[in-house]
Amino acid sequence: MRRLAPVMLLLALPMCGQETSGRLAPRSPAVLAVDAADRFLDDHLTSDGRVVRSDQGGDTVSEGQAYAMLLAVGAGDEARFRLAWQWAADHLQRPDGLLGWRWSEGRVVDDGAATDADLIAAWALGLAGRRFGDSDLTGDAERIGRAVLATETVSVPDGRMLVAGPWATDARVVNPSYLVVEAMSQLWWFTHDPTWSAVAAASRRLLAAQTALAPHLPTDWSTVDGVAADAPDGTSPRFSYDAARVLVQLAADCDADGRAIAAAAWPFFASIDADRIVASYSPQGAPRGPARHPITVVAAAAAAHAAGDHAASEHLLDQASALDAAHPTYYGGAWVAIARVLLDTRSLGGCA
Repeated sequence: MRRLAPVMLLLALPMCGQETSGRLAPRSPAVLAVDAADRFLDDHLTSDGRVVRSDQGGDTVSEGQAYAMLLAVGAGDEARFRLAWQWAADHLQRPDGLLGWRWSEGRVVDDGAATDADLIAAWALGLAGRRFGDSDLTGDAERIGRAVLATETVSVPDGRMLVAGPWATDARVVNPSYLVVEAMSQLWWFTHDPTWSAVAAASRRLLAAQTALAPHLPTDWSTVDGVAADAPDGTSPRFSYDAARVLVQLAADCDADGRAIAAAAWPFFASIDADRIVASYSPQGAPRGPARHPITVVAAAAAAHAAGDHAASEHLLDQASALDAAHPTYYGGAWVAIARVLLDTRSLGGCA
């Protein structure tokens, strides 16, 4: 990867909070999205480019580096994008191009790759190559993308399916939230590799199978056939911290079939007061305890957005932001920001 000195890209944004006739004008959803991205980067990205999970012991995971890269591209912040990518390349990237999963106390403590981090990092690099005019970044995206297809997919009757990582190819274990179809669609455009289109189509079919029955909630883990599965730690199937990401990602899908999967969950969430949405549900929609987390509120907002209820979506995003402000976490801050950027801007590629 070419090493360049960071250069800040200035975004031309509408003035927000400007006083008009003695009142503050409301900030647009696009401005709120950039604010949320900046807040996550301010809170969790160090001056040397490492993303710190400050509420989880101060370690770093590949997913966090990928989130920072994606949000920096979304905010047009080239300097912080390059910081986050260079740290990941220097400290996490394996000889095969994938990213080792966890770094703590000065070293990688688990070099197993996680498909979501690899896919999102490749997506962010492709976007950055286009936005910042750097073909080397596009080349980095292609390298990681090739490694994902080679080592983190398995053959299925209708094409190829992303599994949870190289470790999951034999067990054929899928984490549905790793199936970021918009990233696959963008990588098809960046790399001109038609395999990505086929993987995206197979992913939508799995997610449709997973959510076929009311209340249309995906589960955290699945077989390659879309059957709900126990988590690797033995936890029973549930819609929780992982699966909530599925609805956000599908709500931004350029394919109407993907958006329809996210929209199908909206009647379930619409029946619950925003301040009563909990962090985890059974596949049948029964709450699993009283704990709350912004990620599930964000998922409800995404379902509303996909269903065309944009007022409800913005209200729920505001609720998620307030919940994260009251109890800040790395994961909550990341997904409030990612949802706002995906749903309310076109800065992550939009639809061709």
